[in-house]
Amino acid sequence: VPPSAPFLSSLYPRLEFQNDFYRSSIRRSSPQPPPNLAWRPESLYSGERAGGGYLSLSKVVPFSHYAGTLLLLLAGVACLRGIGRWTNPQYRQFITILEATHRNQSSENKRQLANYNFDFRSWPVDFHWEEPSSRKESRGGPSRRGVALLRPEPLHRGTADTLLNRVKKLPCQITSYLVAHTLGRRMLYPGSVYLLQKALMPVLLQGQARLVEECNGRRAKLLACDGNEIDTMFMDRRGTAQPQGQKLVICCEGNAGFYEVGCISTPLEAGYSVLGWNHPGFAGSTGVPFPQNEANAMDVVVQFAIHRLGFQPQDIIIYAWSIGGFTATWAAMSYPDVSAVILDASFDDLVPLALKVMPDSWRGLVTRTVRQHLNLNNAEQLCRYLGPVLLIRRTKDEIITTTVPEDIMSNRGNDLLLKLLQHRYPRVMAEEGLQVVRQWLEASSQLEEASIYSRWEVEEDWCLSVLRSYQAEHGPDFPWSVGEDMSADGRRQLALFLARKHLHNFEATHCTPLPAQNFQMPWHL
Repeated sequence: VPPSAPFLSSLYPRLEFQNDFYRSSIRRSSPQPPPNLAWRPESLYSGERAGGGYLSLSKVVPFSHYAGTLLLLLAGVACLRGIGRWTNPQYRQFITILEATHRNQSSENKRQLANYNFDFRSWPVDFHWEEPSSRKESRGGPSRRGVALLRPEPLHRGTADTLLNRVKKLPCQITSYLVAHTLGRRMLYPGSVYLLQKALMPVLLQGQARLVEECNGRRAKLLACDGNEIDTMFMDRRGTAQPQGQKLVICCEGNAGFYEVGCISTPLEAGYSVLGWNHPGFAGSTGVPFPQNEANAMDVVVQFAIHRLGFQPQDIIIYAWSIGGFTATWAAMSYPDVSAVILDASFDDLVPLALKVMPDSWRGLVTRTVRQHLNLNNAEQLCRYLGPVLLIRRTKDEIITTTVPEDIMSNRGNDLLLKLLQHRYPRVMAEEGLQVVRQWLEASSQLEEASIYSRWEVEEDWCLSVLRSYQAEHGPDFPWSVGEDMSADGRRQLALFLARKHLHNFEATHCTPLPAQNFQMPWHL
């Protein structure tokens, strides 16, 4: 037991006197407080002599106790979960089926595995992008870098690409990259945001169960060339009495759409065989939905439909809603033998729509970011396709209009139609044809459309005979020079006839489901 302070003072009075004298002398010579020379026994237990009293062993020990207790609790929870799973006969049966499916992906094992809902990362890969023998033998197919895309032209032509110019462009390129990979991608594809997926998860699970139980859907995991895993669902109608069941409709969803609850229901109700898939980063699909990853995913989906499901390209129809028009037009451009393309509420180019929602002062940055990282050039890709095309325009669309929904002429579906017709029939879509088609597009009702159509006395039989005779003489490849030696009235009639065959109106908003009776095959000669 340490001695008390009075007892020490009686034993060492000289030390206390000297200490008082030292304090007074220090106080007179310096404004700083003097060190205390008196012995304080309690300092032996406070830790101040070791480090000033701020971090002591008595403070560290409780923290380590708390951390150890937390780790023990976590380990105990993990052990209890493991014991619970091991003692559950249904879970052990699920593990047995999952391991058997990884070893042998037979139809029976896949059928039993589809009865369980679990993390899709553990689902075995059903189809690999290199699986087709033609891909392994050819050198022109996609590499691990990705499939081929149409690259945008440089903003300033004729400028020398010197080192100095590259250095000057570097800050703008870095800014565009950061904007595209942070704010831009999430605004363009909100369905890839984790919180939104978490909120929609109960609805997605219900939709997935409905497709499996009611429509005999078969789920599959596809591995794309970039390493992303694509979640798909296939509904086979080839065994039914309906003739359209022999056709396969590949559905491309919107920027917040999933095959569980998306546009897949329209062709299903119409009686077609349907293949749905989720964008990279959506639900069970991995990756990030950038244009390159989107095209890579679409490529492996089409390959899966041809080489695993057994559909010929002539029996495949590409159907897209909204932003899904990018992957649909890419597939039509890359697989020109597909039967038809149907684009519902889609647009021609992303730049005008991106400028609509961003400040005017950001115009240069937005244009550069879209062109370099988010270039959804639907019209450019669609013009590379030679087959039948049908565009469905929503007359009350509030998403792909650049002004207000009531201004139907600001709907970017109009520009998609005009660019397609101008590419295929440049002589018909000259000044007279372009003007009369714009008038027809400006009509806000079916009555106004019919009035414009009858005003120019369009003779459909004559238009068909002109087009068929030209096709028989020159072949089906576009662009056509039909209308070169034709009167202005003849070009107007042909322009209106072609516009009406390529675009159908649907009086609804952007997100209204398309009824099955409006799902029609495109017109062709």
